[in-house]
Amino acid sequence: MGNSTVHFVEREIGGRTLRMETGRIAKLASGCVMVQYADSIVMCAAVRADPRPGLDFFPLQCDYRERMTAGGQFPGGFRKREGAPNEKEVLTMRMIDRPIRPLFPDGFIDEVQLQCWTMSHDGQNDTDVLACTGGSAALMLTDAPFQGPVATVRVGRILTDDGEQFVINPTQAQMEYSDLDMVLSGHSDGINMIEVGAAEVPEDAVLAAIEFGYEHGCKPIIEMQIELAEKAGCTGVREGKSSLPSDDVVDIVKSAAGAEMDRCRRIQGKHDRGDSISELRTKMLDEHFALPENGSYTEYRAAEKRLGEAREAFRTLEKKTTRKLIVEDSIRADGRSANEIRAIEIECGIFPRTHGSAFFQRGETQSLVTCALGTGRDEQIVDGLMPEYAKKFYLHYNFPPFCVGEARRIMGPGRREIGHGALAERSLLAIIPDVEDFPYTVRLVSDITESNGSSSMASVCGGCMAMMDAGVPIKATCAGISVGRFSNADGKIVRVTDIIGEEDFFGDMDFKVCGTRNGITGIQLDLKARGLWFDEIKETFEQARIGRIEIIEQMEASLAEPRAELSEYAPRIIQVMIDPEKIGKLIGPGGKMIRGIQERTGATIEVDDDGTVTIASTDGKAGDAAKAEVEALGAEIKVGTVYEGTVVSTKDFGAFIELVPGTDGMCHISELDNGFVKSVSDVVSIGDRVKVKVIHVDDTGRIKLSRKALLEPSDGEGDGGRRGGRKSEDAVETAS
Repeated sequence: MGNSTVHFVEREIGGRTLRMETGRIAKLASGCVMVQYADSIVMCAAVRADPRPGLDFFPLQCDYRERMTAGGQFPGGFRKREGAPNEKEVLTMRMIDRPIRPLFPDGFIDEVQLQCWTMSHDGQNDTDVLACTGGSAALMLTDAPFQGPVATVRVGRILTDDGEQFVINPTQAQMEYSDLDMVLSGHSDGINMIEVGAAEVPEDAVLAAIEFGYEHGCKPIIEMQIELAEKAGCTGVREGKSSLPSDDVVDIVKSAAGAEMDRCRRIQGKHDRGDSISELRTKMLDEHFALPENGSYTEYRAAEKRLGEAREAFRTLEKKTTRKLIVEDSIRADGRSANEIRAIEIECGIFPRTHGSAFFQRGETQSLVTCALGTGRDEQIVDGLMPEYAKKFYLHYNFPPFCVGEARRIMGPGRREIGHGALAERSLLAIIPDVEDFPYTVRLVSDITESNGSSSMASVCGGCMAMMDAGVPIKATCAGISVGRFSNADGKIVRVTDIIGEEDFFGDMDFKVCGTRNGITGIQLDLKARGLWFDEIKETFEQARIGRIEIIEQMEASLAEPRAELSEYAPRIIQVMIDPEKIGKLIGPGGKMIRGIQERTGATIEVDDDGTVTIASTDGKAGDAAKAEVEALGAEIKVGTVYEGTVVSTKDFGAFIELVPGTDGMCHISELDNGFVKSVSDVVSIGDRVKVKVIHVDDTGRIKLSRKALLEPSDGEGDGGRRGGRKSEDAVETAS
């Protein structure tokens, strides 16, 4: 195919050119777009295929991979090939999926697959948001009934000479000075995904960032995608076969189970309510949709199909009943009012040998969080196309099958676990103390042991309490709360605080907001409704703020502030600054000196290029001993300083004394003692520990010492002795 079929659109977004091109690459895909922003390029390919037999859900697959060659790099390790997706790639896959999935019609079950590959990366303009936008643009070129387009941008807030300023798609360099990292997705009817990590940014500033990102980022990129689809001639849509139940099945289910469903949905308690609904489902299916025991295969298949439709109709009935009770009757499943938070129970220090631990229960959601404190060696190195960096704080989230009363295959963390852990980690990052004040590496593990909604928010609250229990001097208490939304056909909207699992499943949105009393530290919005506008986001922020502060007060009632002392089992970290020119002396030939200190004291020592020496030990005495040796090695030998050194050799004219490991000074025979000294061995021997004073350091670094300067004049010396004492003081002054 020639270049005549290539179509592209270009526009300046955030001061750089965004280009979308189609028609040259991957022409056998249903749609493919090359998205370029500065020198970063992502290839996004979409395929729409026939549904798999027996499937009753929408099998959308969103995949994102970073090719290391895109940045001129090689994969680490022995296998020089990209392996399983890393955490960044998994989080980006979720970011692509979440705004796109709700924009397909109910009942659509055709196979849709999105693959986004980073082909070029300039190290400054990240490709995660490009992949989200490119995935939507590729879907616009297919005949799938995608109700987009949707555009995704990053928004930062950097401090300039003119004050705080919002930036669209900030570069890596700009993000170093930003107190806000927001990823925003929107379409023609408003916002439908928000991800935020922030440093206690007030609600009004976050709302202003959302408006800025939508107006200056999302809107022009939406227009670009529509223009590209029109240029490429992609206007036809093929709806595909719907999996929605037929009207007669819906009517039978409603008449058979409608009234009883209303009663079951009012039962408080997850298990009791679930058991009642399960019994109702079984009874309704057995009575009205039983499979024939006799008859032809064709009749059996038809009955099997109606049974599947009945199950879907029953689920829809449960969803509509839940929404009706909340919107019209103000009745939540567990009996709470709209703004009421479930009962909270908190206990810190529940495990004796962890550095910190906390039990956090809110309703039927329960998290056990443990905290471990480590040294620089425990930092997590994050490698990828963006510049490598080390994480001194990280949180891992686990969601075992038993927490929801199920027996499933036991596996490693999936996309959901990685996403929830990243949200909790991002939300707590703002309260982590500066490394200068607290040089420890902090790891939190949140094990969800019971779950009925908002377990990620329980991880934030429990994680904060575990750090306080460990004695981490956090900047403020941080909590998280989720706000749900329900609407009816008449357009009435009700928002509820602290949603349970079923309210998340049957509702319009799950709007999680984390923060302190001072502001927001994390947001995650998942939306099933079409879109949110700014006024509703503002109201949701205020509802979440009230709930968040209520939880913070209960957390502080359990533990008012971080414990004053670290756990006795936590390592002790001491930091010492030495002259960078003394680093070689501290390390010694082949690391001999630093290894010797570590072996003698039992502490571990790490040295940075700027002269920061970090000493870690499980024993305080070992740390102090190592600190003394490091300070001595790194100390500048100054005239007038007194040392207790070791005699390492004696000569006729004096003794050589090691002041600190690797540094000797010479004490002349005349400076060994008051009065006349006939022989050095009369005063000192090799191995003796003696106190000496530095009386001179010459230009070459040779050190002259005096023992006599520290002695009282002897009684029998008379004026001569005093003159001798005076002479040594004069010598100090002269050397100075």
